[in-house]
Amino acid sequence: MITTFIKHSVKDFASWKAVYDDFTPVAKGKGVVEEHVFRDPGSPDQVIVTHVFNTMKDATDFFNSGELKEAMENAGVSSAPEIWFGEELKPAGY
Repeated sequence: MITTFIKHSVKDFASWKAVYDDFTPVAKGKGVVEEHVFRDPGSPDQVIVTHVFNTMKDATDFFNSGELKEAMENAGVSSAPEIWFGEELKPAGY
């Protein structure tokens, strides 16, 4: 499994969240199997999102999609997203 960690600023969290929620069916169709949304309690327009994918190809295809770029523009993303990709490695005993 591949987990992505995305951090960016938004103009207005409520507006961003509405577009994000509307985009969920598209994201699922593009391989997102799990997601989490966080925001910085001290700076509520700083958003951190995680997405889980089955493969690295699914993850890279998702982040290269025109639909995602358009949704981010429509949602009021106001900074270039920082994106990290991670492959989960569970510690022994878990």
